[in-house]
Amino acid sequence: MRFMMLMIPLGYESAPAELDLDPERVAAMMRYNQALKDAGVLITLEGLHPPAAGARVTFASGKPVVTDGPFAESKEVLGGFWMIEVASRAEAIEWAKQCPASGNEIIEIRQVQEMADFSEEVQQAAASFEHPQGGWGKALR
Repeated sequence: MRFMMLMIPLGYESAPAELDLDPERVAAMMRYNQALKDAGVLITLEGLHPPAAGARVTFASGKPVVTDGPFAESKEVLGGFWMIEVASRAEAIEWAKQCPASGNEIIEIRQVQEMADFSEEVQQAAASFEHPQGGWGKALR
């Protein structure tokens, strides 16, 4: 089972585009990342720049409208993610509990959709797409 662990740092929605990271916190996070890798559960991970450096494309009018960040209506935004492959939701939760997160950070855990989760009709509708990592439209590992 694949899970995304989504890092939600509270206050990140108003962070400046240029960040000043604490080297000790980065080192602690890298030790955690290494533990995930050493355990063989880490698929990928990435950090995300704050919304101030981003853009949103909305389609409310039926046509794309681009809004540069930061976004006033944001309450919680992603700061980064890990994609892990583990045997169960409980195991994903155990890994998240080991993260050296601070008091203003939340990790949301979401299971990744697999083709086998869907009906034959949905699988057929997606079959023509060849996912670059073997996901949607192609049988998984």
